[in-house]
Amino acid sequence: MTLKEIAQKAGVSVSTVSRVINNNNSKAASKEVQERIWQIVRETGYTPNLSAKSLQKGTSAPINTHSLACLFARTPDSPNDPFFSSLARSVETAAYQQNYLVKSSFTAFDLDKPGASPMLMDPSINGVAVLGRIDKAGLKTLKQYFRYVAYTGLNEINAKYDQILCSGYQASITAVEHLISLGHRHIGYIGETDNETRYSGYKDTLEKHRLPCNATYVSSVPQTSGGGLKGALQLLERQPLITAIFCSNDVTAIGAMRAIRDRGLKIPRDISVISIDDIDTAQYLSPMLTTVHVPIEEMGQMTAKILIDRITGGHTLPMKIFLPFYLSQRESCAPPRRREE
Repeated sequence: MTLKEIAQKAGVSVSTVSRVINNNNSKAASKEVQERIWQIVRETGYTPNLSAKSLQKGTSAPINTHSLACLFARTPDSPNDPFFSSLARSVETAAYQQNYLVKSSFTAFDLDKPGASPMLMDPSINGVAVLGRIDKAGLKTLKQYFRYVAYTGLNEINAKYDQILCSGYQASITAVEHLISLGHRHIGYIGETDNETRYSGYKDTLEKHRLPCNATYVSSVPQTSGGGLKGALQLLERQPLITAIFCSNDVTAIGAMRAIRDRGLKIPRDISVISIDDIDTAQYLSPMLTTVHVPIEEMGQMTAKILIDRITGGHTLPMKIFLPFYLSQRESCAPPRRREE
């Protein structure tokens, strides 16, 4: 298989294929085209020729037996979540640069399904990248099948594995502090609450400022657009004093914004909305979503590099690496319109 043949199968130019799989260029093509190219790469086992000159000419590259797997640990629908799909693509691209192929992807819910063993026992898979928080049972299962594991997400896990993190706790503090700085005193929360650092950051920040934080301000729902819609409707019904809502991620915020508009309210005039992740869609919403930017691409890149470094004996002690975040201020937040009580 050559770059030219991949380009023909994908229906794009050789230069587009090269940019997508060799340069980690997320803007080289549409998401649909990138997925088509990577699907062909996975199916054929194509890995890059170490000679850049050969790559440019589209000559054949050897099939490499080194491979990784990606585990989407958060929910069954994680592979379709913009955050996790971008994270997985970044892992795949960075691994590819080191002649490793992401051979398979599965969810934590696949671990308990009958017939999962052959997939997990594939001897050609050298290690697994865990995307999103995983519970103790899942970690125990992984330990049975994989010697090398690297985890990436916003919540630390209690395990002696390499962890590439962006602190969801600190990011949530930044988000809530921003709302407070605008003058909001009645702030709701939408998202998961059980063992979730983003919820802990929300609570701790409100308590620090002695602001109200009780059950009427919190809606514990799945971190999906459907969960966000349901959660916002619940909060608007339960707590009429709310002037701002902190959503645990952008997808949840998208659903919440829909619910707010459906109630005849305007963002941010009536309700301000803020969240965490900064997925591509956030800047194209109306109004554009204020969110805490998480370095998704860098998290994936670092996860692949650290995992491969461990596989090749580059390090032995568990590493814990924290990557920075920043607030992306856009249009969905403003000072409260009415005087709060």
